[in-house]
Amino acid sequence: MRYKDIDNLVEEGEGFEVEFKRKVSSPIKIAKALTAFANTKGGKILFGVDDDGSIVGVESEKTEVEMIETAGSFYCDPPVVPRIEIVPYKGKDVIVVDVSESSQKPHHVVESSNGNGEEETRVFIRVKDKTVLASKEVVRILEAESPDAPPLRISIGEPERRLLDYLGEKERITVKEFGDLVNISNRRASRILIQLVRAGVLRIHTHEKQDYFTLAFDV
Repeated sequence: MRYKDIDNLVEEGEGFEVEFKRKVSSPIKIAKALTAFANTKGGKILFGVDDDGSIVGVESEKTEVEMIETAGSFYCDPPVVPRIEIVPYKGKDVIVVDVSESSQKPHHVVESSNGNGEEETRVFIRVKDKTVLASKEVVRILEAESPDAPPLRISIGEPERRLLDYLGEKERITVKEFGDLVNISNRRASRILIQLVRAGVLRIHTHEKQDYFTLAFDV
């Protein structure tokens, strides 16, 4: 990558597949970004670029590259191994971290250990230009994308038929709204919605405070 490529990325600005970071801060913060891109469609993280697109450069390439590698190896589960490149830019250095979409979703961020010695983890995804915490429905959909996931089995019963009728009129529904609609637990409602997403019947939308579902086709 050349400095002109940096110019192009900066001109496009932060988005679904590009994030700017002024500096390499903590391994956990880096791990959140790495896993979010790996869990979604991949992307690039530019270290040494401010939020407004100004190039500030990084201070110590070796130390900061080591921290990025540590974040991917020890704070991501499964590990995330990005491509890391140091790009000279008008007397400064920008670290470009290229993360591919993973075939081992979901990647978790290992944040801490609880009192029982067990690791506490969270899953992040990319939504628009932000790294956000994934809902349990999104996590289950990511788990279902794994090559080791069991085959999909789906049946259309009364809850599913009422759901499709509802979406034909109202266009969108949340887990709680579906549970209330057919008088089932949120857990069962979530499971049905996830199966229908996997089957290509529904789409899940994560860009608002609460996930919601729509039909994946016009009726």
